[in-house]
Order: sequence, then C-alpha cells, then structure tokens
Amino acid sequence: MKPFFALFAWILLQMPATIAFGASANDSLLYYTSFDGTRIHYTVKGTGKPILLVHGFIADGESWKKTALYDSLLLHGYKVITLDMRGNGASDHPHDSTAYLGDAEAKDIMGLITFLGLNSYQVVGYSRGAIITARLLLLDNRIRSGVLGGMGTGFTDPAWPRRQRFYEALSGKDVPELAAMVKNVQKAGLDQRALALMQFGQPATTPQELARVQQPVLVIGGDKDSDNDTGGSLAAMMPAGMHGTVTGDHNSVVRSAPFAAWVLDFLQNH
Repeated sequence: MKPFFALFAWILLQMPATIAFGASANDSLLYYTSFDGTRIHYTVKGTGKPILLVHGFIADGESWKKTALYDSLLLHGYKVITLDMRGNGASDHPHDSTAYLGDAEAKDIMGLITFLGLNSYQVVGYSRGAIITARLLLLDNRIRSGVLGGMGTGFTDPAWPRRQRFYEALSGKDVPELAAMVKNVQKAGLDQRALALMQFGQPATTPQELARVQQPVLVIGGDKDSDNDTGGSLAAMMPAGMHGTVTGDHNSVVRSAPFAAWVLDFLQNH
C-alpha cells in the first residue's frame, strides 16, 4: 500500500518556490472582512454569470490561474471569482484553534458572495476545495449548481483517518508517509500551524447531509487518482449528482483541457 502517494505529488507541485503571500503583480489586493474579523483576499475577473473557484490544500486562489478551466471560463463570458481561503495566500492566517471550526471557511465564502452582491452563483471546488464546496451546497441556497473535483467519499466520515494524519504530521508528530509534505511546507516557508488547524477544523459532510443537496452536482476525477475514490459513489449520495472521469492523476486533472471541457459543459447546462 502506498498511502497518499498521488496526493503528495499534487501538494509538492502546488508549493511555491518562494514565499508569496500577496496577489500577482496584475491583481489589486482586494479584501473583505469576514464574520469574525478575518480578512479574506479575493479576485474578480470578467463580467458575465458568476462562478466561484475554491482551491485545494497548500494552495491559494492564484493556483486556478494555471488551469485550462480558468481561461475557458473567461473565454466563455463568465465572471470568475477566486479567493485565498483563511490561512492561505494573502488572506489572514489565524492561529486560534477555534478559527477553522463551525464551517468558518464556508461562512467566509458565503460572506464574500453577499459582499459582492450576488443573488446566485455556481461553484467549482477541487480536492480540499471540494470538501468546502460540499458544505456550501448544503448551506447556501444561492448556489445554482456545483462541481466537486478530485475528491471521493472519504471526507463524509467525521473520523476520516487521512485528515487526522495530516493534522498530526503538521502538528509535529512523526508520520513517516507525510514527512516529505511537512519538509516541503517548511522549506517553502508556509504557515504550518495554520495548515494543521485547517485539518483540525476540516468539516465532514455526511451521506445523510448530502442526501439533502438538491442542486445539480458534477463529481469528477481522474482515472489515475489513486488516493481518492472518484468513482460514482459520491455522486450517488446526492439526488441530482452526476459523475464524470477524465484521464489523469490528482495533480494533472485540474489543469487539463478535458477537465475544463467537462466542467464548462456542466455549468452551461445546469
């Protein structure tokens, strides 16, 4: 057994060569203040129907700009919204252990949508971003449809062993299979405590809760994503769940043109 191997590859490729907690030179530093005073950095580009992109673990909103999906959405006239979730990128990095509990990240996003004056929107989450997107689908009735990418059913278990191991490794415990991840977090100068607390407070959305999600949802993953059971099991938990598979592993799928094509077709038709 090779636990988390594909996930490692994706995490390592997400890590910046240098510390960069600001937006790129082409973006203004836009912020809004969330429910508990945490400042959230976001970007908006385009003028059409709003689509929110939710990034994964050890990443930020800028990571979406490396994907075919981001360019495709703009080309097809969408208003594309990204954010750095709390503890990431140019957003605040709270170190209070309670700061990531109680759906704090979903509340940040819902507050941003309110701040932007949007009455409805669509949402795409990938990897850990899909975990947070699942919460949004349950909590925010302004969502027209959503995409859960690169994630299987593991997160539906509140005692998910992978979440616990990531928390332990980032908290300083010896978890051999995650040692490389921790080393690279430290080498990149990332906020290890904030990353640990994200895992500590990471929400589960149970099968019983997913059964209440009424919006159309596309569950999509790679055929070589060995760390996530991205088959049809997660889609089957939702009344309007659909499933798609594209060629690739956890890291490559989110950047790929086939992923972008699947997601764009779904968004345009739902």
